[in-house]
Amino acid sequence: MFKHMSTNTINTILIIGVVLLVLEVTFFNGGLIFSLLFSSIFLYIGKKKYRKLSGKVVFWIGLLSLVLTILNMIAVRFLIIVVLVLFVRHYFRSKKEPEQIELDVQVDDFAESEEPFVKQKFFGDEMTAKTSYKWQDVNVHGGFGDRMIDLSHTVLPDDEAVISIRHLVGNVQVYVPYEVEVAVNHSAILGRAAIFQYRKTKLFNQTVSYRTPDYMTNKPRVKIITSIVSGDLEVKRI
Repeated sequence: MFKHMSTNTINTILIIGVVLLVLEVTFFNGGLIFSLLFSSIFLYIGKKKYRKLSGKVVFWIGLLSLVLTILNMIAVRFLIIVVLVLFVRHYFRSKKEPEQIELDVQVDDFAESEEPFVKQKFFGDEMTAKTSYKWQDVNVHGGFGDRMIDLSHTVLPDDEAVISIRHLVGNVQVYVPYEVEVAVNHSAILGRAAIFQYRKTKLFNQTVSYRTPDYMTNKPRVKIITSIVSGDLEVKRI
């Protein structure tokens, strides 16, 4: 549905949503900030003490309050209505004009287009193939679900391979062969990090950096850059 919309249309919808949010906070619902702050405090306290029953109760009260506050926002209601209207319009248009799939083959002596082995995916898990695949640098973003990249089924380049993943909610796992040097730069709002023998059991709006001793001198090597709102990072040898 969204792939048929122009970038300008999507940007216009987002801009209208932001303007509505500013107007709502400024003129109509000044208590919105306090509601969000209240929910965030409850989520933080509940997360810190989640092992206890009281922590679980506080966490879920904060989460429910946050969801209700967001759903009551004019900007969010506007975006929901827009999505529903676009969905209905797309449904009836697809009935009248079924989508035709055409093969567009272009020959370029200087470039070769290949299907990426890790795709952009907003919902659901994504992982590399369990069979051999040709390496391409990874630069993806995702929404909800886990991401798993296994480097044991590919041949890394002679210079430096790059894995860049920006993700909302979910875990990221990277399996690295023993002979590969690794540098990691990981940031997370909430989560944990396990990079070989290094363990960081609690991350709260923090950045973690790690590099194997021979990273600057030995090859092959891979640079892993990850950014997660809520989730764990695991980098292990295989």
